[in-house]
Amino acid sequence: MTSAAASAAPTARLPRVLRAVGGRLVAIATVLLGAATLAFAGLKLLPGDPVATLLGPQTTASPAVRAQIRADYGFNDPLVSQYLHYLWELLHGRLGESYQLQQPVSALIGEQFGSTFELALSALVLAVVIAVVSALATAGRRSALRSALGAWELVAVSTPSFWLGIVLLTVFSFRLQWFPVAGTEGVQTLVLPAVTLALPIAGVLAQVLRESLDKALGEPFVVTARARGLSATAVRVRHAFRHAAIPLLTLSGWLTGTLLGGTVLVEKVFARPGIGALTLQSVNTKDMPVVMGVVLLAALVFVLISQLTDVLYAVIDPRLRKG
Repeated sequence: MTSAAASAAPTARLPRVLRAVGGRLVAIATVLLGAATLAFAGLKLLPGDPVATLLGPQTTASPAVRAQIRADYGFNDPLVSQYLHYLWELLHGRLGESYQLQQPVSALIGEQFGSTFELALSALVLAVVIAVVSALATAGRRSALRSALGAWELVAVSTPSFWLGIVLLTVFSFRLQWFPVAGTEGVQTLVLPAVTLALPIAGVLAQVLRESLDKALGEPFVVTARARGLSATAVRVRHAFRHAAIPLLTLSGWLTGTLLGGTVLVEKVFARPGIGALTLQSVNTKDMPVVMGVVLLAALVFVLISQLTDVLYAVIDPRLRKG
């Protein structure tokens, strides 16, 4: 290859890279716009007077005060103007102000996000580790261990998270007193909530990964690897697992996006602060700006995880890098 051709190759690839990045940014913006529109529509379709929600059920405010609040919050403006103003505020990173707490929604979510992120990440890592170990140990084998683990996975998947959390609290906190009942200080306070979230997810991931490993272990490349003298463990971990990891990655990305919703009940059961507890409180008090902020956060997390998953596809399977 001449030097001119070599220098032209990166130049030719640059437009494709820019188009790919631009397409992803457009997809992210579209999802966020859709989530913002649905959140705004939900706010406007909610029955009741937002001024009454702002003032609280025990208020005796005069009609003049109520009219002033309507003017200050723009409730009297045309619906299109309110929507455009809402989008303009979002573009500048402003999510509005909580009706009940009278604080910026972004500040409230920022205060609680760390605890929820810690819980969700711990649960996801634990679920993936359990699923990988379980699937690698039993794929391609017909044994009592596979039957036992399969039965455990079915039980884990079918068990509601809040009930599992109550059982774990009863056994390990109240009776054995190995872990604290509530709180966020120290690793011990994270164990039971993370296990509560992780076990149902691990059951699903293990079933999917085992099925993919069973299929991969029957492929011709496995016979070739064994003929080269590789051990059974090396064949599973270095060859079959890599081919079977794509479904695991896809499902893990989707489940990560749903973990935010799963933390609502778990944080309530274990009395942990976080996005889930904030969301539940906001729904109960009809504090819609906070609810809308959480909806947008969930959409952002989901779309970022989706994009990261696409990148990891190419890392795991080189055949996908060209696309």
